[in-house]
Amino acid sequence: MTQPLTRRDCLHWLGAAAATATVGALPARLVLAAPAATAQADGNRLVIVLLRGALDGLAAVPAVGDPAWASLRGAADAAANLAAPLPLDSTFALHPSLVNLHSWYGQKELLVVHATASHYRERSHFDAQQLLESGGARPFELTTGWLGRALQASNQHAMALTAAMPLALRGGDSASTWTPAKRGGNDQDLMTRVAQMYSSDAQLHNAFTQAMGQQDMAMGAESTTGFTNLAKQAGAFLSDPKGPRVAWLEAGGWDTHTQQGPRLIRLLGALDEGLGALRTALGTHWNRTTVVVITEFGRTAAYNGTGGTDHGTGGVAFVAGGAVAGGRVQADWPGLGTAQLFNGRDLKPTLDIRAVLAPALQHQFGLSSAKTQAMVFPGMAEASLNLWRT
Repeated sequence: MTQPLTRRDCLHWLGAAAATATVGALPARLVLAAPAATAQADGNRLVIVLLRGALDGLAAVPAVGDPAWASLRGAADAAANLAAPLPLDSTFALHPSLVNLHSWYGQKELLVVHATASHYRERSHFDAQQLLESGGARPFELTTGWLGRALQASNQHAMALTAAMPLALRGGDSASTWTPAKRGGNDQDLMTRVAQMYSSDAQLHNAFTQAMGQQDMAMGAESTTGFTNLAKQAGAFLSDPKGPRVAWLEAGGWDTHTQQGPRLIRLLGALDEGLGALRTALGTHWNRTTVVVITEFGRTAAYNGTGGTDHGTGGVAFVAGGAVAGGRVQADWPGLGTAQLFNGRDLKPTLDIRAVLAPALQHQFGLSSAKTQAMVFPGMAEASLNLWRT
């Protein structure tokens, strides 16, 4: 027998689909997971960028000063006519496509974190991404995400510029997703009638009003999905007084098993351009923004037979922002000699990636170390990285 539609059903439908049920007018698709808390015009911003597929950290930040570098990769890079990397210090440099990041490093607004990884030591993208996004000690130990759990302890709203809700944001009632799409004209009469229908119910009315507020914020958004356009839109959302204070971005294509050199020129160039667009869109908010770029694991220290690299272990992360204590490379460098490599083939990880994420969350949400360890990253030792200038 068909069950009657309950008030709970109406609330669930509205919280998940009120925006999409009426977005015929929108140039963008906005899906609300739940009504967001009232945003503050001021305050910190946080942007997480996940590079799916495993960025080669030794290509993005080559250890040109390591004694083993010349024989490990130097000769192969020279034979492939790759441009000289951009110097950082006596040991490390940046890929030549990362011109914006190199400039930020010089401005002391970029921190490079090298030889970092999660606790995962196998080489499955699926398992590694699940662990990275859930924040546990083992894959599938947790079914919610570290960012979602942090959101539950705050009154802030997060937006993922992705087609589906990332695992990292699951568990956060104030998380939503947005992706650009082409739409037709708005039926204002329908909007008025729906508003009238919900006016006598406080919860339904508030949820509908929230959905329409998010819709207004998305008006005029870019209609293309390239990383640069999404990063630019993320900056616009974060700058809006009614917008979120946390954004999640993704970029794929980093599984460079073949012909890595020319592919990374394009991929890293697009990443650098997108991060530059994000900074421009943030304007003065850049001074209170933290951008963290992460990937699920690194790649093999040596090239394979097809000019690419295979799945590895230790990798690199970037932390950027106007208040970041940058202009330095954070690394307990293990070395690239054969005896120093993990399993004789990978950069050995010496820092838990959660030691980068935890202080970023504490800074954004005002969480204590004890609460971060108990609720967000259970079982993790206290993070000690200092990410900001005093």
